[in-house]
Amino acid sequence: MTLKFLVDAGVGQKVEQWLMVSGHDVKTVRAIDPKMPDYAILQMAVDEERIVITMDKDFGEMVYRDEQVHAGVLLLRLEEATSKEKVRVVAQIIQDHAGKLQGMFSVYQSGHLRIR
Repeated sequence: MTLKFLVDAGVGQKVEQWLMVSGHDVKTVRAIDPKMPDYAILQMAVDEERIVITMDKDFGEMVYRDEQVHAGVLLLRLEEATSKEKVRVVAQIIQDHAGKLQGMFSVYQSGHLRIR
């Protein structure tokens, strides 16, 4: 299953590269504009029906407190993880939950994925 992602700048190049090599449709904030504001990232993702992959908790506030529309957000709580660990986690999430991520707010933390 091919998914469309918009990868936030803090996630890392290894995750971006893995997603591309795996055949997904990927755009990266790092390549577009590393200083792009969060609201613009979310809007671009909605316009292009992309799932945002981020490590920025502000997206949770935007979606739940500010009730911003989104096409799907995957928040990775992997602050201390290596690039290799991030790739492993993202690969496992996509393998196990690809069909459930679009339009949902998902949080990965401490080995568990919560999809709402």
